[in-house]
Amino acid sequence: MRSFADVDSLVGLVPFTIVSDLRVIDTGRGSEALFQDKLPHLLTTLADRARVASIEASSAIEGVFVEDRARAAAILAGSIEQLRNRSEQELAGYRAALDYLYQQPWRPLNAGLLLHLHRLLFAYTEASGGEFKQVDNLVIDRLPDGTAVKRFTPVSAGQSPHHGEELIARYLLAQQSGRHHPVILVGLFALDLLTIHPFIDGNGRITRALTNALLQDAGYDVTRYVSLETLIASSSDAYYAALLSSTDGWHQGVHDPWPWLRYFVGLVRRCYEDFATLTSAARSNGNKQDRVRDYVLNHAPKVFRIADIRSALPGISDQSIRLALDSLKVAGRVESDSVGRGATWSRLP
Repeated sequence: MRSFADVDSLVGLVPFTIVSDLRVIDTGRGSEALFQDKLPHLLTTLADRARVASIEASSAIEGVFVEDRARAAAILAGSIEQLRNRSEQELAGYRAALDYLYQQPWRPLNAGLLLHLHRLLFAYTEASGGEFKQVDNLVIDRLPDGTAVKRFTPVSAGQSPHHGEELIARYLLAQQSGRHHPVILVGLFALDLLTIHPFIDGNGRITRALTNALLQDAGYDVTRYVSLETLIASSSDAYYAALLSSTDGWHQGVHDPWPWLRYFVGLVRRCYEDFATLTSAARSNGNKQDRVRDYVLNHAPKVFRIADIRSALPGISDQSIRLALDSLKVAGRVESDSVGRGATWSRLP
């Protein structure tokens, strides 16, 4: 909310480093339609992988881990009903929240959407989801020696609903005006929502899930194919340092958003750079993947392993084989009984 009080003055002069990143982002955005036409199977595969990576990474940032990889995969696929512990419950909850944003017409953006996402996040737990916090909270960091250090003070419980609604209204107004770059506005929205901290628990996950949706709503679909949450998890120190710098003075309306925006815009740029790398590799291996698909569908035994393909098609990398198998799996042409090198694959009728 505070960042949008006078957004024209706040982001009137964009630093050159951010301008440079935005140019890379907009160039990458322009290539997305091309790949949707020429590499639909690859994009389906990338989207499936990014979904899993995003759920796992965003949960891990909050200390939610499921050590059994096969069980975690089954939870993310929605094929396990009996969840054993809180971590499994919260993993399933983030899956539900993210899938709602990806698979449903989630508009309009309003306080009701925030509450619904929060309700989904904790739907499998005994915790109360779907309501704003009733007591004040603090955001703290835990030092290696166990000492707790306050990172910042969120908005009070009594003011959280008002601040949340005002943030949404001002974001939508700024977006409709068309005076500022959409990625900048999404970054400011994430900063303010994290600072308001409207829930007792789940604020980071709700913000990260909604950030994906807002970027895609603005036409930046890259987070469908490259996990934004994974990049945040791999740069968590920079993530928290940028938040700390940009939340200082927020309550007084004198905060500096640029440390956070430099981090956030750089993060989106990295998504597009990773996307370019993935699609470039796929284009160069396209003929090889076609050979794999032809072998699997027309020549391989009904039940086979990756080693069988490797022997039948020497010179084709395991990466190309896995990409081809992933696209066939998404298309419903093959299925696997497990994960890893020893997985057995079956060709479906």
